[in-house]
Amino acid sequence: MKSRRPAPLAQLSDIDLRLLRVFRTVVECGGFSVAESVLGIGRSAISQQMSDLEQRLGLRLCQRGRAGFAMTEDGREVYQAALQLFSAVENFRTEVNGLHQHLRGELNIGLTDNLVTMPHMRVTDALARLKTRGPDVRIQISMSAPGQVEQGVLDGRLHVGVIPQVGALSGLEYQPLYSERAELYCAAGHPLFALEDSKLTLEELRRHDAISPSFRVPAEVQQQFQALRCTATASDREGIAFLLLTGHYIGYLPDHYAAQWVASGRMRALDPTRYHYDLVLSAVTRKGRRPHLVLESFLEALAGTPISN
Repeated sequence: MKSRRPAPLAQLSDIDLRLLRVFRTVVECGGFSVAESVLGIGRSAISQQMSDLEQRLGLRLCQRGRAGFAMTEDGREVYQAALQLFSAVENFRTEVNGLHQHLRGELNIGLTDNLVTMPHMRVTDALARLKTRGPDVRIQISMSAPGQVEQGVLDGRLHVGVIPQVGALSGLEYQPLYSERAELYCAAGHPLFALEDSKLTLEELRRHDAISPSFRVPAEVQQQFQALRCTATASDREGIAFLLLTGHYIGYLPDHYAAQWVASGRMRALDPTRYHYDLVLSAVTRKGRRPHLVLESFLEALAGTPISN
């Protein structure tokens, strides 16, 4: 009666990989004796594992005995195949690790208007670092009112937004970046432009048309607008600047944004020690978001923490 040859190997398990590594070490050490110190196990354990591998493969891989260690023809072929296998595994590991170093994909970011004049340049610097690390990353920026940015992050159209933080929506996470100061301004040609700050009373301010924002602001800031005679509204800071430059209104602008007109003598701040407010600028992301390497790299850069290569 003929003995049945074992069925070909159906699949490769972790045990097979471990036994093949033992076999490779034995071959490269030229026998069991030298392999003992390399593998850190005894000769009998190595012999047992070699027998287990031969049984799993259904092949005789080597001769061992008084004559010493010698590979069979099947053993030489299995050794060459094992080298190719381990090389493929190493290439796979290198490729996967490379995904963490060579960024690909896109970043959809929503910004409130006029952040580009911020002296901190945190957003610009973070985008520069992201592009340096991932030259193939596609960056898409949309400018919207803060509420629209938050909604875009919530519904997944945007990966991240940078906005003045007014409140905290339950589905979003906020990472404070820096504060922004807004001061009360008027433009050249306005009756208050030449008035000394010492003569600037709240009663005097109420005699003049003012601009209120139609976007959300904190309650304590809203009180400052309620103290003025607001006869115009604007959906963003650029709209406020347009109205101010008519010379017919007073209104609040971020100091970094108004600086260009102040420097040219077209605007002035009205008693900035009294009439100002501060807002916190925050990066906003969705809670429970899926892992997104491009986004996480941008957030690390935005926080000012080093990005590992």
